[in-house]
Amino acid sequence: MVDLPEEVRIEEEPGDIATVYKVHVAPSDLGKAIGKQGRIANAIRVLTKASAMKHKRKVYLEVVGAPTEFGQDTL
Repeated sequence: MVDLPEEVRIEEEPGDIATVYKVHVAPSDLGKAIGKQGRIANAIRVLTKASAMKHKRKVYLEVVGAPTEFGQDTL
């Protein structure tokens, strides 16, 4: 799905109401990870939410581009 899979990382931010998962990809892969009109990102969200429902949890998924130097947090 992306050209630089070694730069993909997932951050989990647990919360009281829901857990937020942030999928960080290389800036050059951001368009591929989101897809045309957000179709790929929405498909990943559907799968994530379906899996979370089995465990009676609420989750959100965000696809974000990593900074140019991998490993730094986004602003």
